[in-house]
Amino acid sequence: MRFTSILFLLLSACTTLSPTVTPQPTARPTDLGAALIKTPAYPPLTYGIQAFLWWNPTLRALDLEHVRQMNFTHVKQIFAWEMIQPEAKLPYDWSKADALVDEITYRGLKLIARLDHPPYWAVKNGALDLAAWGTFCHDIAARYHGKIAGYQIWNEPNLTREWFGRKPDPRAYVELLSACYTQMKAADPKAVVISAGLSPTGDMNDQAMRDDIFLLQMYQAGFSKVYDVLGLNAPGYKSPPETDPGDPSLDGQRWQVFRHVEDMRAIQVAQGDGVKQAAILEMGWTLDTIHPDYAWFAVTEVQQAQYLVGAYQYAAAHWRPWLGLMTMIYLPDPQWTEADEQFWWSIATPGYNPVMRQAFIDLANMAKVTGETVIPARDPGKPAYTPLPPKG
Repeated sequence: MRFTSILFLLLSACTTLSPTVTPQPTARPTDLGAALIKTPAYPPLTYGIQAFLWWNPTLRALDLEHVRQMNFTHVKQIFAWEMIQPEAKLPYDWSKADALVDEITYRGLKLIARLDHPPYWAVKNGALDLAAWGTFCHDIAARYHGKIAGYQIWNEPNLTREWFGRKPDPRAYVELLSACYTQMKAADPKAVVISAGLSPTGDMNDQAMRDDIFLLQMYQAGFSKVYDVLGLNAPGYKSPPETDPGDPSLDGQRWQVFRHVEDMRAIQVAQGDGVKQAAILEMGWTLDTIHPDYAWFAVTEVQQAQYLVGAYQYAAAHWRPWLGLMTMIYLPDPQWTEADEQFWWSIATPGYNPVMRQAFIDLANMAKVTGETVIPARDPGKPAYTPLPPKG
């Protein structure tokens, strides 16, 4: 019953959308090493979304059907090390991870696993036990050999709050990445290792480091040898997705626009790594008018929908083939409330009976371009979604 009502929303909303133009992959403002991509890790463009599927099997099935309704192919999920190995001397508990991998596979989707959240015993004096971390990376790659489409290694290490409460350290992050990359490749040479998305910021202090400077210092520390795909985060802040990072209204704050991705790709090319793809691991616009740290760049629900659709259209038209995976945020954790800043980035109202926001509807209905395949915008008279029968 619920899937039928959601489908009706998708189809009826088509009449409210502005006309969708199929993006033309040849129209690029700059090359950014497009010709260097010979063996892409992901089809350009690959459509993904982050979800929170770990705890509730019923909501997991619903959310994965939402992903299928959107005609997205990839879903990102945090695989918290502390949930799989809470105690050093006890065996791994793979039960929830196994169930999640099986459910995603059953629904014909592909999984991006974000690895972080170490257990208490693996962190001593603000530093990670790299030998234990490497073993965990090896063992998860061995267990899910061929079943996970990519591994994101950590998140936003250029922020103190994501880096053990310590000052961001590009060299230390490369060491953490290297320990995981080496062991993961030993277990599964075809595993795709994606570096952590960096937080776009203009701050340079003990709490944060500019993402472009952090990336340059990662390269100086040997980054090139220990990753397959460059991970990027790309919040749009308050600007439309097509906004040039050199726009005078930004007063030099290039990081405040979605297209700051181009600056980061330019660094990758300049460092001789243009043969490798980049991936957007977090992308979105917030509706948050409650929290002061976010309210200054809040957008309306209509703008959120327009900007998310526009971001995918812009990337398809201008960033292929060097951008492969493009993951947006979020299908929400049902326990979020308005007090949680994540609540406002989501494309649904969190809860055990979620209400889909306009962004979900517009993203589901928009045209999609993946490699040489074009999925046209939904025709209201021709449903494109068929629910799967229940398992069992």
